[in-house]
Amino acid sequence: MTVTRIAAVAAHFGADIARALDKIAGIIDRLAQDGVDLLVLPDASLGGYIGDLRNPDPAAGPEAIDPDGPEFRLLCRLAGDMTICVGYAERADGVRYNAAVCLTGDGVLGRHRKVHQPAGEHLAYAAGDRFAAFDTPVGRIGMLIDYDKTFPESARALALDGARTIAALSAWPASVTDRASRMPNDRQSRLFDLYDQARAAENQVVLASSNQTGITGNLRFLGQAKVVGPGGDVLAKTWSKGGLAVADLDIDAEVERARRVLRHLDERRVDAYHNLMTEKSGY
Repeated sequence: MTVTRIAAVAAHFGADIARALDKIAGIIDRLAQDGVDLLVLPDASLGGYIGDLRNPDPAAGPEAIDPDGPEFRLLCRLAGDMTICVGYAERADGVRYNAAVCLTGDGVLGRHRKVHQPAGEHLAYAAGDRFAAFDTPVGRIGMLIDYDKTFPESARALALDGARTIAALSAWPASVTDRASRMPNDRQSRLFDLYDQARAAENQVVLASSNQTGITGNLRFLGQAKVVGPGGDVLAKTWSKGGLAVADLDIDAEVERARRVLRHLDERRVDAYHNLMTEKSGY
């Protein structure tokens, strides 16, 4: 039995990268003492997120970081044996991507560029074009960045690539078009939780969901970090304020238990999904 301690973070990270690195260093130090094996930080932990989804100003967007820059060399030194997923704005190919990296003390293990873009986000970031899982000390992992998890195909692609844990890093705000007086009544709050549980259950994987908190521009972030088991059950959760969702589980054993009778990936009927195989859909 190999128990993995997973911690998903709900916290506010702003535009100051040096300050964010100090904050992350403190989190890593404390959680290393608590025996955390996998730490999932929010999207945009390094550099913050855009402050307006409808009309973002590209010139005022988050500072973009070189994917091989000193920030990640520092995080690798801090990580030690811990596996860490962190979101940032990536500078590459002359454009900026909303990106995530997974690393340990041995170096970078995997990367992801956000594929799906809500509203006006395309004005601030270029889009990624793939989903791929990768091996880590805590098993095979795939990453999603906030709006990616709205689309079942995203998590399914990672599960089919062997991911048994999905790290879903978010800078997910409350509704900007239909604000609720109380966060639990917010439409985006409900969807955020629904997608986390659905993506875990339909693929029978563990999902660790992090999110920003606080306010950036006109966006009020939800928090609601959580760890979800492969049956869709929430094992640990924060609320709208900053905090840690921590769960201990044997990932392989939990996944195998969920797949003992019903094996969703094996029982798909690909021959019946004709409309998913068209050139227009991208399959």
